[in-house]
This record gives sequence, C-alpha cells and structure tokens, in this order.
Amino acid sequence: MPEYNIMIENRTYRVELVKREGEQLFKAKVNDKPVELRLEKSERDATSHFTLDVGEKTYRVELEKIYRRAPFTLKVNNALFKAQLREPAKRMAAQTPTVQVVARAERRRGTVVEEGVVVSPMAGKIVSVKVKKGDVVKAGDVVCILEAMKMENEITATKAGKVQEVNVAEGTPVNDGEILIIIK
Repeated sequence: MPEYNIMIENRTYRVELVKREGEQLFKAKVNDKPVELRLEKSERDATSHFTLDVGEKTYRVELEKIYRRAPFTLKVNNALFKAQLREPAKRMAAQTPTVQVVARAERRRGTVVEEGVVVSPMAGKIVSVKVKKGDVVKAGDVVCILEAMKMENEITATKAGKVQEVNVAEGTPVNDGEILIIIK
C-alpha cells in the first residue's frame, strides 16, 4: 500500500495506508501508530471529509484536492493547519500482479497476462496518462497518475520495454487490480 510523508506545521508525519477494510474504511499507520480512516462521501463540494480514529480519540478532517507537493490547508476539528505532501517515503509502483490479480484481470479481459502488466494498486480515477502505445519505457518510469482519496499517486512501469496497450485515459475510473498498461 502507499506511504506518504506529510509536513504539517513544520513537523513531518509518515502516513502508510495498510489495508482497505471496505468501501469507506481503511487501516493506516501514522508514524507507525495504528489508526483507522473512515471516508465520508460528499457530493456538495470538492472537499474530502473523513474521521481519523487514534486510540480513543476521533478527529474530523477536511481537505481539498492535493496537488503533488503544493502547500494545502488541512482542517482538523475546525482548526486550520498548513500542510504539504513531501517526497513519498515509498513510491507507488504497481507490481507484477499476483495470481489472484491476474485471475481477476483474466475474468474481466478474457486474456492471460503476467509480466509487464501495470495494474491499479487501488480504486480511483486516472488524472493523467504519461505514455502512449509504442513508447519505450524503463522500469520505474511514471506511466500514469492515479487520484485516490484526493491524493495523486504516481504509477510506474513494472519493467523496461515498449508500451503495447494503454487501457485507460484521463478521467477513467479504475478498480483495484485493474489492468492499466501492458509493457512488452
């Protein structure tokens, strides 16, 4: 799962999403301390609302869309904090899919693919596609940007080669384990 460094009021916090428990519940760690995140769907504005449970304390958090490393305002229990996303502690690299992911992809696409497959590590929306069919990429090159939970995640090539298929476009919603790009 993804891991981020977030600076809030000149203090850096390492936030790691550990496990998705359902549509709106996530297990996470903040500086290695277990926490729970509950997302609240809001159709009325562009602000994300969620609750953060840390031990016996619950915090209501609101934030607008985050753009890479641009500063943003974080509202926690009605108190405003200046924050900024720092270089990720761990890049979101889509790995060669496990047997279960390949099986899900096979059912969806009707084909068997293994090496060179870039899959979505979580549900979200593609905000930018950096490659097109025929492009040559190196392992680790950014191939697309996935927005999930109002954060932009760089999805990288799983191996060096030529892009054979691009199955997404800007604005495409994707599910966890969905095939995004195939590299041969």
